[in-house]
Amino acid sequence: MSEYWRFWVVLCALCFSSGTLKADSKEVRLTSLEWPPYVGQSLPSQGASAAVAREAFNAMGYKLVIDFYPWTRAVNLAKSNPRFVGYFPEYYSSQRAREFIYSDAMGSGSLGFAERVNKPFIWNSLSDLTWVKIGVVQDYVNTAEFDTRLAKNQLKVDVATSDLKNLQKLHGKRIDLAVVDKNVFNFLLENDAELADAQKSLRFNERILEEKRFYVCFKRSPEGERMQKIFNQGLKKINVAAIMSQHLK
Repeated sequence: MSEYWRFWVVLCALCFSSGTLKADSKEVRLTSLEWPPYVGQSLPSQGASAAVAREAFNAMGYKLVIDFYPWTRAVNLAKSNPRFVGYFPEYYSSQRAREFIYSDAMGSGSLGFAERVNKPFIWNSLSDLTWVKIGVVQDYVNTAEFDTRLAKNQLKVDVATSDLKNLQKLHGKRIDLAVVDKNVFNFLLENDAELADAQKSLRFNERILEEKRFYVCFKRSPEGERMQKIFNQGLKKINVAAIMSQHLK
């Protein structure tokens, strides 16, 4: 074989192997937020939902890497930055489903209201709360009915950047209720020093809004579609409930 042809054979082999390596990369990068006990950089296994996602990918031979950002940025980066293939954990939303490919469910949590002990609320439907000032977190999905009423200005809301800020407002009597996951509420109340004075003054309302399932949202792209299928296969190989309960004790 001439040197000329030897050069091209080697070059083509290198290009092929490089392309194969990229296509078969075993690292998956998702964005997330600080939302203990489900996700958090300093939590064991980076949180309950992170543990589920990691084990599902591990079951398929993939390594999960999570980059943490404020929620709005986490969602936007997952949509626009080629470094990431998606974000989690997310509730289902028909609007988000037009922008991302949802995975199968990877656990759940009770979404409801935090309230002050000395100002409890008895309610049967959201129409009973039209006069109440309710704290919500910016760009969080709530329930379909809640978000529809919110879009139609049928609820009186106050927007915060995090659940912690909402609970601080509730404790300070700046809002009447705060939408929050029950496990997040309990974790923050028990562990965050900024809520030390609120432990006896706040509680979780007895009536929940909805039992919400968690998902990974993957990019609407061939790679996002491929990784969604891999992740769903991985979920079938693990015990999601057992992993969640281990981290939510």
